[in-house]
Amino acid sequence: MGRNAGEVNLVAAVSFTLGGSLFALGALFAQLDLVPLTTINVTYLVGGFFFSLGGYTSILLAEATGGRHARLSAIVLFTGTLLFAVSLVAAFAQGLTPRQSDGWIWLPDILGCVCFLASGHLAMLDVGDGHVVVRPHEAGWWVVAVNQLGSVLFFLAGLAAFTRPATDQVVDAGLVNWGTFAGAACFAVAGVVQAFDTPTPTRTAVQQT
Repeated sequence: MGRNAGEVNLVAAVSFTLGGSLFALGALFAQLDLVPLTTINVTYLVGGFFFSLGGYTSILLAEATGGRHARLSAIVLFTGTLLFAVSLVAAFAQGLTPRQSDGWIWLPDILGCVCFLASGHLAMLDVGDGHVVVRPHEAGWWVVAVNQLGSVLFFLAGLAAFTRPATDQVVDAGLVNWGTFAGAACFAVAGVVQAFDTPTPTRTAVQQT
């Protein structure tokens, strides 16, 4: 790879921290109605770029230091960020019907959330040597556990974002925004912890994310 695993880990950690922070900011903007919708969408889109960068560098890190579960977790995670990207770009379209909105925005978003959940489970297996365990004394475990919590919150927010065709309204706008905010905050915090964790040839600090 030509790069030190520690450097790649730092790039991934910073990317997730920035991505999570921007997603949290976008959700806060949306909930408090502080800025125009275009600004919110741009904030999310830039955050999505950093999530994808973090996902890609996670694959590089897993290839260098991780086991089978770590590599698969990173690949599924990166796939999830690409699905998010489709949703984030589609959000700029105007005049969509509820059915079109659900097809182009909600569907890739919820599929991305499912990928994040699956990636998180695989990451839990990786840090637990094939089992889901609790290891609060290990920084790497905290990275994975906090990210998995963020994935659960993203999934709940994703479910609430479904647009009802009859009303042209999402199921629960408050859950969409606050769920996204809390989930994104989890990724940002885990990114900071990951930055101070040292990957080894047998274990990678990379999440799931």
